[in-house]
Amino acid sequence: MSNKKIALVTGGARGIGRAICRALANDGFKIAVNYNNSENEAIALKDELSAVTEVEIFKCDVSDANAVKEMFSDISRELGNVNVLVNNAGVAEQVLFTDITDEMWQRMINTNLSSAFYCSREALKNMINEKNGVIINIASMWGEVGASMEVHYSTAKAGLIGMTKALAKEVGLSGVRVNAVSPGVVLTDMMNSFSESDKENLKDETPLNTLGTPEDIAHAVSFLASDKAKFITGQVLSVNGGFVI
Repeated sequence: MSNKKIALVTGGARGIGRAICRALANDGFKIAVNYNNSENEAIALKDELSAVTEVEIFKCDVSDANAVKEMFSDISRELGNVNVLVNNAGVAEQVLFTDITDEMWQRMINTNLSSAFYCSREALKNMINEKNGVIINIASMWGEVGASMEVHYSTAKAGLIGMTKALAKEVGLSGVRVNAVSPGVVLTDMMNSFSESDKENLKDETPLNTLGTPEDIAHAVSFLASDKAKFITGQVLSVNGGFVI
């Protein structure tokens, strides 16, 4: 095995996750791409990035604690221990609060928040032992200020921000940094349900008068994963074009 550090990106096969995998590969990391349903996209990304670095793909439902344990064991065996964890896996949904079912609530919390807990718990075992590591949680501006008709999503992302700050305080002495990147409106598949006029309205509401790209988020993650951010922990880096200030 080479001395390259290893980065795990959950939900890494599409959208923001894919852009993060590309950025970290170009930064010199070996990449562990987690996916659950997007196998074809994961295979295509592995083929693409293999020209740059060592890449392996790992199918795992990260909302399942036991599956996460198995995934980390597989990653350790195939690539080595995870040095940088990017908790990116998530789902979004627009629905009236009174229409949120128990199942919808649990799916949202499990996928967007519990998954980050399970993955961080596994990653920290080695990070604390090595007195080195970086955890980056992909939150959302709605976790900062809340969104109408996205109460369960906003709640999960707010929880992720709270976990970021609390965990940073707990593991700082162990040499582990924990930060969050909080995207604004980013053009990914999650925006497919929005009409063009909706997107234009969101663009008009953004002070920079543009919508974000997955690469915008990936650049922020690349910075926080690097030694350029070695004195930064417990922070929420908002990448939203000024939508939330």
